[in-house]
Amino acid sequence: MSQPTPAPSSWRPVVGLALGLTVLISTMLVAFGLPSVHTAPRDVPVAVVAPGPVAEQLVAALEAAQPGAFDVTVHESAESADDAIRGREVYGAFVVGADGVGVHIASAASPMVATILTQVGEGAAAQQGVTATVADVVPTSADDPRGIGLSAGALPIALGGFMAGVATTMLVRGTGRRLATMAIFAVVAGTATTAILQLWFGTLTGSFVLTAAAAVLGILATGMTVLGLESLLGRAGIALGAVVVVLLGNPLSGLASAPELLPQPWGAIGQLLPPGATGTLLRNVAFFDGAAAGRPITVLVVWTVLGAALLAVAGLRARRTSAAAGAAEVPATLAEPA
Repeated sequence: MSQPTPAPSSWRPVVGLALGLTVLISTMLVAFGLPSVHTAPRDVPVAVVAPGPVAEQLVAALEAAQPGAFDVTVHESAESADDAIRGREVYGAFVVGADGVGVHIASAASPMVATILTQVGEGAAAQQGVTATVADVVPTSADDPRGIGLSAGALPIALGGFMAGVATTMLVRGTGRRLATMAIFAVVAGTATTAILQLWFGTLTGSFVLTAAAAVLGILATGMTVLGLESLLGRAGIALGAVVVVLLGNPLSGLASAPELLPQPWGAIGQLLPPGATGTLLRNVAFFDGAAAGRPITVLVVWTVLGAALLAVAGLRARRTSAAAGAAEVPATLAEPA
């Protein structure tokens, strides 16, 4: 006998699926495209080195040319300004001297910001009829002068941690085993990612061990966040993890530009999410000898601890549910006739 043909689905799920996927695609387009469309300097920290009256004029000229673009601090010497650049306090400096205008940049901090500062400095020098000299205080690597490898690696790192968290909840049981799985994955994946970016692409410089440790912490924070959310909330946790890590975390990380170039307060919020903190930590460790690494490390540790706490709560809840189910079976067993 032939099997009966299944009845076709009703039109309601067809329409619902089409609308739901449209909303998802539209949301992804907005999340990934909006920050790029509205990229512009906003309170970018820069230094100015010039005699008193000249410094005031230069600060006023910068504000008049691009209102709100720069957060300017005046330094007494070029050496002091360069120290601020290396310490990740400012992105660059305009140094006015007898020979013209010196534009001190750090392309390793952000090639895009370095380009903006160079253009502004050259424009200011041209208005004064003097020469602009550009000095890259902290350059990117010679193999990847535009720093493409680091910005391109943001999405794989975020997705890797996300997929690891989801896969662990699906394939591994037991709180301890899940923690061990995430820890082992973070170490292996973080080391492999650093090896690719530093030894193969030539994007990163500096200590391989410290850079790998930064990558391990970033992947661990991302994976533990998703693992904890899914363990406690189920599918809703996966959706929430996708929002935190992929839809918001990745486009707001600022790796392709800089947090100060993103619309605010989104640029600042991005630094409080795992992808943004991971990217900043990798940049600071690989190029700036760990300067200003405290904040991103704190952010990543908090997300890691939060994920572990959610996982522990989910495990405790599961044990209580199992114990309650076992206790309910005891009276029924005793009631059975001999």
